[in-house]
Amino acid sequence: MGIKLFKEPKLENPVMIAGWPGIGNIGLVAVDHLKTMVNAEEFGEIEPWEFFYPRKVFIRNGELLGLEFPINKFYFKQMGKRDLIFFIGEEQPTNGGSTYAEGTKAYRMANLVLDVATKFGCHRVYTSGAAVAPIHHTMKSRVWAVPNSEDLVAEVRSYQNTVLMSDIEGRGGQGNITGLNGLLLGVARKRGLEAICVMGEIPVYLHGFPFVYPKASKSVLEVLCSVFELEPDLQSIDEFAQQQEQEIEKLYQKLPEEIKGQLEKLKHVTYTKQAEPSMITEEDKRKILEDIDKMFKKQPPKEG
Repeated sequence: MGIKLFKEPKLENPVMIAGWPGIGNIGLVAVDHLKTMVNAEEFGEIEPWEFFYPRKVFIRNGELLGLEFPINKFYFKQMGKRDLIFFIGEEQPTNGGSTYAEGTKAYRMANLVLDVATKFGCHRVYTSGAAVAPIHHTMKSRVWAVPNSEDLVAEVRSYQNTVLMSDIEGRGGQGNITGLNGLLLGVARKRGLEAICVMGEIPVYLHGFPFVYPKASKSVLEVLCSVFELEPDLQSIDEFAQQQEQEIEKLYQKLPEEIKGQLEKLKHVTYTKQAEPSMITEEDKRKILEDIDKMFKKQPPKEG
């Protein structure tokens, strides 16, 4: 049980990029798009038995034929000077009802992912997720970054459209990365590997809804392509982002004028790489979220 490799490619100075579902599926969409863009090839998986319950049971004529589990697969692409390994998981392992990885299962999965990284000579791992931020959905998402080593700080500050989470005003150098994205950074540090988490901004008023937010995924993808000196193919993710923004706009127009008036302030914020938007206060954010929550609780449940 554990890792199952279908082949063992010879890789040159590889870097691993990992993605899981999360808020807005920002990291998952970005990593999967990059994997598809470079035409990476599957070469292994983490066997699911000890991490997940089956999603489906296949039965024919009363006989159980098989089980369907969330997949967690490895892919590779030989690029020349620096090859790429991708790990993409359909679900994060938990010990209870939490959405994000926690407990011994998560710790074991993080180590299995890094076992593959070290087996093929990786010295650096990237993870990706979401950064809940006071921005408007019509704005370009920034990328928040957290490295697991002080030696990486200067490099990360040089990334385009990127800000260190610890630099954002009012956080006092603190931050929180949920699930495997954060756990993998810590486990990588313990094992002597460099790791960086890059997170695309999602508006604070959307993070509780089951929206995919490809606008933020695009910002993450642009950063990763810049790091790996790749020419990004953005057509499909741009089309996806436009479709999602139309759906978000429909929801937005249903909001009461008072709430929209508060959210409109977010269109006019100005910030530097070291500053968080200041035209909307913490009290404003609290009231907006409370009002949105009340509004949707008043709506009758849909049938079916």
